Amino acid sequence: MRFGYWMPVFGGWLRNIPDEKMEASWDYVRRLTQRSEETGWDLSLIAELNLNDIKGVEEPALDAWSTAAALAAVTSSIELMVAVRPNFHQPALFAKQAANIDNISGGRLALNVVSSWWAQEAQSYGLQFDQHDDRYGRTSEWLKVIDGLWREKRFSFEGERYRLDGAICEPKPVRKPRPTIYAGGESEAAKTMIATQCDAYVMHGDPVDAIRPKVANMAQRRERAAGPPMQFGMAAFAIVRDSEAEAKRELERITQLPPKPPAGFDNFDQWLSGTKLERELKLQEYSVSNRGLRPNLVGTPEQLRERIEEYEEAGLDLLLLQMSPQAEEMDRFAEQVIAPMRRAA
Repeated sequence: MRFGYWMPVFGGWLRNIPDEKMEASWDYVRRLTQRSEETGWDLSLIAELNLNDIKGVEEPALDAWSTAAALAAVTSSIELMVAVRPNFHQPALFAKQAANIDNISGGRLALNVVSSWWAQEAQSYGLQFDQHDDRYGRTSEWLKVIDGLWREKRFSFEGERYRLDGAICEPKPVRKPRPTIYAGGESEAAKTMIATQCDAYVMHGDPVDAIRPKVANMAQRRERAAGPPMQFGMAAFAIVRDSEAEAKRELERITQLPPKPPAGFDNFDQWLSGTKLERELKLQEYSVSNRGLRPNLVGTPEQLRERIEEYEEAGLDLLLLQMSPQAEEMDRFAEQVIAPMRRAA
């Protein structure tokens, strides 16, 4: 299992805890990333949003690609998986930019291709926002341009959205045949595109019994497409404590709504209907993004190691973890979970 973490470009991951002691700043992410290399983390996912969908749209959110370029120059081993949304980037110019960052890093760049989901953000910046399946049509064409520029000396292309005539991208990326391309999605259009054009499938958090058939399904799709084996990743929120009771107390703390509802709570109260259990589950879905609490990585080091081994047996090879406060919790997780698992391997 490889262990990755979400870079806190939004100043945290909890929607109902305003101050998580991890400001959205270059200084914080630089120190965090350099420390993560020392403690055994494999990868950092840098999300790309211009508006802050965790703390409220008017709160700071770091730019993904300038942050990645800066981190590439001050780190030496960690893989930098950077989110990119095709409707925000002209592909030929982006291919040049990303290849340059990969060279700065010595071949440690990876892409997390996201077919945009937030119409309000695109519209506020005056950008195109495609309807659902059209998004994957754009992404598919965009990936063909990127891949062609990274592989060929001169590349020409004529599609519905993009046209190139003898374009050149030099220097090429260091990583061969290209930087790893991760993508996620649960629709038929998304799965078809990922199985045929990407290298790795990333999923929102879910229990093992839900992840296992997803991995099997995508592996079968990949085999039918005659591609090399895929990698599989999953998002999760982790809480590790010396006792299960302590971990559950922390879970209760981060999923309780404060007296004054936080930014982004609009209309959520209407969704909070049903039984007490249903309300608790919905609050957990709201509190932590990407269905991060569904994998139940909450408990003692021994419990977490056991659950992670179950995911590994199901075919997962990458965890993308959120924690709060990130620096302190990542150190704890590295010492109590990552290090023992690697010693036992």
